[in-house]
Amino acid sequence: MNRPRICAVIINKDLAAIRKNEPLVALFEVRIDLIGDGWQELIKQLNKPWIACNRRADEGGRWENDEARRVEELLKATELGADMIDIELRTANLVKTIPLIKQKTKCLVSFHDLKGTPPLDEMREIVQRQLEAGADVCKLVTTAQSFEDNIAVLQLISAFPDAKIVSLAMGHLGLASRLLCPLVGGDFTYASIEKGKESAAGQITVADLKKIYEMVVEC
Repeated sequence: MNRPRICAVIINKDLAAIRKNEPLVALFEVRIDLIGDGWQELIKQLNKPWIACNRRADEGGRWENDEARRVEELLKATELGADMIDIELRTANLVKTIPLIKQKTKCLVSFHDLKGTPPLDEMREIVQRQLEAGADVCKLVTTAQSFEDNIAVLQLISAFPDAKIVSLAMGHLGLASRLLCPLVGGDFTYASIEKGKESAAGQITVADLKKIYEMVVEC
């Protein structure tokens, strides 16, 4: 079994905590909307690939300035060495923005449902739209209202065997999907760097996730 890939989410400038987790992860997500000013200096200290993310408020982020400035920050990240840019499927002028991103790096097209988990057919349509938009990685995150929602988001991964998919459900009821996503073919899963520093509901720490995966791989 291939070792599951973990993406640690950076939400502040705590370089000591980042360094502690760096050997345990495959990549980082740099949350520009949470870090704020100074993120450009922080990324110079990273020794692993990183995804630039500047999350919209209506998809769970905290970006407070206008939309043009938000996208501008993401495009700036393409010049600063980002290995991938996370941009929401619902972004205005997406058809113009993705080609600009892909001139420099890879593109992760994301979709977040903060209220529930859509039917599987609807989620398939969303991923198809992400692929048609030019996604190198498709990310679909829902909110679990039942254990069965875990099964639905994981089934989405097998529905697109030739694509790179990250599909999981937020909230305490979605924990199983976070754990299983990279074990059933998902590209990677997300984890917090420290307890109490989660960027989304239901995240567990890198250290705890690593311990679980080591037990699975050893078995």
